[in-house]
Parts: sequence; structure tokens; C-alpha cells
Amino acid sequence: MGIMLGLAAALLYGGSDFSGGVAARRLGPLRVSVIGCLVATVLGWALLGMVGGPGPSVRAVAWGLASGVAGGAGTLLLYRGLARGQMSVVGPVSAVGAAVVPVVAGVVLGERPGLLAVAGVLVALPAIVLVAASGSVRGRLGAGLFDGLAAGLAFGILFIGLAQAGRNAGLWPVACEATGTLLVTLAIAVKSRQPLRVPVRAAGLPALAGASGMAATVAYFYATHFSMLAVAAVLVSLYPGFTVLLARVLLHERFSPAQRAGLGLCALAIAAIAVN
Repeated sequence: MGIMLGLAAALLYGGSDFSGGVAARRLGPLRVSVIGCLVATVLGWALLGMVGGPGPSVRAVAWGLASGVAGGAGTLLLYRGLARGQMSVVGPVSAVGAAVVPVVAGVVLGERPGLLAVAGVLVALPAIVLVAASGSVRGRLGAGLFDGLAAGLAFGILFIGLAQAGRNAGLWPVACEATGTLLVTLAIAVKSRQPLRVPVRAAGLPALAGASGMAATVAYFYATHFSMLAVAAVLVSLYPGFTVLLARVLLHERFSPAQRAGLGLCALAIAAIAVN
């Protein structure tokens, strides 16, 4: 169950990135982020009300908010890197960072994955780099590398925070995570003083990105109930592969040889973790 939920989260995060990326080309990243975060927050609290469960605890709310702040910061760092034209650096490095940080945290916290799971994790890391790569990483490496590392660290903290919120917290951590992300995004929007008006017809893709992101967060949160943090985080970090697949199917973009190799390694990594 944990493997299926982790893969579902990767698929949904990949779809969210694809929708948000297409929308950002037309509306700009800040507008897309604000709309997506608003939709995600509304859905998060609506799901909390429908699912019910235990009342809020200090641990659940604190870890949820910390995850949201980290997620919001990571998203903004990622957009900054992309705006600088460092897509081929920021994407792969941030995805690998989002996988490596929880793996290290899981081991420190006492997790001991099986041999096949370890092999799957080790195969997944270069797979993430390959499927996310889009061109040469030569030239102007410094800025992109910094943004990628910082974004990956932030996303890794997000994954760790949701896992540490506890299994008996209901969806409070998820709702608080969405709220924390929204607060960070709104703070940046207010400081930037950029106009945020968006035509109603153009709000569909940003809203879809937010809804997909919320569904992915819920899937990942429950995946940590059934799998170790190290395994769940690595599976979720395969999301660039799904973004690439969507671009191939919907935008008719071609796979590079590196991306083909990366997708093959993704399949091997998933198989190794599943068999374990």
C-alpha cells in the first residue's frame, strides 16, 4: 500500500508541476503559485472536515506548519532558479535533494531498509537526475546549483515534517502544511507588489495544479503510514519522470537519450523497492 501511495503521489506531483509550468508561461509563476496555494488550502481544510478524526495536537500543527513553510520556500527557490534559465540544473538537483535529505533523516531516526530497498534507492537517485535533465548543465552553474540545493533541502524538510507529524493526527498536518505554504506565498506576493488579477478562464490550470498538489500531499502523508520515510520520499521524488511523460504525450516533446535511460532506471528502482 505504501508503494502504491508513494507512486500515486509522484504521479500527482508530476501532474501538478506540468499544469503549473504550462500556466506559468502565460500568467507568471507568482500568480500561479497564489491560485494553486489557495485551492490547495481550501481543499485541505475541506478534506479535514469530511474525514474528521482526532482533534489537533501541538505536534501535528507544528510539523504541518513547518512543512508548509519549507514547501513554500522550496517552491519560490525553484521558480527563482527556473527564471534564471537554469532549468537543467535546478530541476535535477532539487529532486535529488528532496530524496536524499529524508533518506539520511530516516537512517538517523533508526530506519534500516532491506537490501533490495537500498538498491532501489541508489538506482532512483541517478534516475531522477536523468529524467529531469533537459539540455546541458555547462555554464552559469553556480546560481542554479545553489537554488537547486536550497530547494531540495526545503522539499526534503517538507517530506520529513509530514512523516514526523504522526499517524494519529488525522489530516491536521496536511491542512496546516497547505496553510503554511499559502502564508509564505502571500507574504512574497505582498512584498513584490505584483498585480495578481487573473481572468476566470485562465484560472483553470493553476487551480488544477493546486488540486493535484494537495492530492499528492495527502497520498504521500498516508504513504508514510505504511512505508519507511526513506522509501516513501524516494518514490515521491520520481515525480520528474511523470512530468516528462505528460510533456511527451500532451505537448509531443521528444525524449532525450538521457531521459530514456532515466525512465528505465525508474522502472528498475520501483521494481526493486516493490519486491523488497
